[in-house]
Amino acid sequence: MIHLLSSGFWDFTADLASRDTAYTSLALRAHTDTTYFTDPCGLQMFHLLSHTEGSGGASLLVDGFAAANQLKKEAPEAYETLSRVRVPTHASGNEDISIQPTVTFPVLNHHPQTGELEQVRWNNDDRATMDQWESETELEEWYDAARKWSEILRREENEYWEQLRPGRPMSLYSLENYHCLIGMADDREPQSLITGESYMAGQPLPAKDVCVAVT
Repeated sequence: MIHLLSSGFWDFTADLASRDTAYTSLALRAHTDTTYFTDPCGLQMFHLLSHTEGSGGASLLVDGFAAANQLKKEAPEAYETLSRVRVPTHASGNEDISIQPTVTFPVLNHHPQTGELEQVRWNNDDRATMDQWESETELEEWYDAARKWSEILRREENEYWEQLRPGRPMSLYSLENYHCLIGMADDREPQSLITGESYMAGQPLPAKDVCVAVT
């Protein structure tokens, strides 16, 4: 069982107890979690324990594979760029802590034999400094591709919104953190930001453990 910056099940609220955007009331755009791990969590469960004296904070889900397919059809050069250029990531908000994967990965990762897309790794808030470019052209190509990718993720038809309620946990099942991007609130709609006091709990499982359990 994976232990993140806390251990086992964890609970949190917007108090910046950990220097992470999850511990704030900020809107979070669609992203995958733990991109700073070599093996990101494969299954996650989120449970809103309580939400009092406020509103907002709906959860966002985006099918990353469907979005990648749209990118491949509309901008194949961008798809190739996001499949090739490796992106450094880190979790470095807390003092004396910097978590980084053993190697860097591109946004879109494919099976080495079949070539099929098998993992999306995308979190702008965890992206580290990108200063290793083969050329100035590659730099421009990556940012152009990232801009197109972000635009696709934010299309209304690609977004599914769900207002979590106490007693109704949401699970991202079986490698869904490889496939599904998550977010909270909509930075285009100020009224959607979470207000009041809310407490969340969650549980991650590593991808390899999920695969073993399923098989």
